[in-house]
Amino acid sequence: MKELKCPKCGSVFSVDEADYALIMQQVKTAEFDAEIERRIAEVRKRDEATSELAIAKLEAKSAAALEKKKREIDELKAVIANKESETRAAVLEKAAEGQKAVAKKDDEIAKLKADIAKRDGDFKARLAERAMDEQQALTQKDAEIAKLKADYDARLKAADEQIAFYKDMKAKMSTKMIGESLEVHCSTQYEQFMRFALPRALFEKDNDVVGGTKGDFVFRDFAEDGTEYVSIMFEMKNEADATATKHKNEDFFKKLDEDRRKKNCEYAVLVSMLEPESELYNAGIVPVMNGYDKMYVVRPQCFIPIIKILVQSSRKAMEYKCAVVEMQRQSADVTNFEEKLMQFREGFGRNYRLAKEKFEKAIAEIDKSIKALEATKQALIGSENNLRLANDKAEGLTIRKLTYGNPTMQAKFAEASRNVIV
Repeated sequence: MKELKCPKCGSVFSVDEADYALIMQQVKTAEFDAEIERRIAEVRKRDEATSELAIAKLEAKSAAALEKKKREIDELKAVIANKESETRAAVLEKAAEGQKAVAKKDDEIAKLKADIAKRDGDFKARLAERAMDEQQALTQKDAEIAKLKADYDARLKAADEQIAFYKDMKAKMSTKMIGESLEVHCSTQYEQFMRFALPRALFEKDNDVVGGTKGDFVFRDFAEDGTEYVSIMFEMKNEADATATKHKNEDFFKKLDEDRRKKNCEYAVLVSMLEPESELYNAGIVPVMNGYDKMYVVRPQCFIPIIKILVQSSRKAMEYKCAVVEMQRQSADVTNFEEKLMQFREGFGRNYRLAKEKFEKAIAEIDKSIKALEATKQALIGSENNLRLANDKAEGLTIRKLTYGNPTMQAKFAEASRNVIV
């Protein structure tokens, strides 16, 4: 806006750039000079009465023109004020939209971080729980194995005590066995001590001749599911003291081993009264070591103990086999779990990397939006500054400033002012 001063009434008013340019054009044109000269001539020719009338008309015309200019200026000021308020509203709206976008992105980032933290916590909790379960299972298995070993040791100790007991009774038993068949004695012992202890077991005479030979008795026992877990081929050998040809226990090892294999028995036991003076065979249960697998030589007093020992050891072996199979199955389960765990880790890591990339991309987009909003804000602020500077310039416009440095225009305005006053 520019400021102008009426040379007649001295009133100061402001005009916009367009009006200012129009006035400048009028000032600079020859028609404006001619008009000034004509008016000066008319003023000089008029008398004092007509001069006063002309002055009054001029003042009225000037007042109307000033009023018109004032209205135009007020309208321009209103337009400028309206534009300024619209500009500020747009700036505030853009800023609010930017803040909302930033807040929304912050919420999304916070939710993503919380989700990642929750998944990480759940994964660690499941991993710790699984490790605890595995440790408890291993501890329980160790305790069970220790218990089985202790039970086996206790049973073995009991068997050793029974063996010692029967050794002590050897002399008494020898007296009782005079005139009694060894086979009948062993069969009687089994019926008395083992028939009810092993209800599913079979102890029968071997009447099936295979390859021209057969054993004396076959013993078999079965688990609850019907699975055979122990089998023994028995051979009984008794020799009177008056016999001319004395046999040794080893004379019957080969035949006993062949009979065992023909009848598919796991163990072979020679119940012998041969070599009565042998300290080796009088010691109790004697395993045969010279190439005959799973063969034992016992005295009649060890007949029942050898059955108990082989039954118990076979049961434990079956239980150990079942335990090993179960442990192998559990080991396979652990291996599968570790593989699934590694797959979960890899999948989780991949999802985390993808989420991180999207997160960083979202942050970059937010930064770009913020920069764009900042640039828009700076442009609006610059526009507002330019409008303010233009307004300051328009309001500071005066005749003195217009004619500054222009002696011709200064002289014209000074002369016009003097003539109008006169």
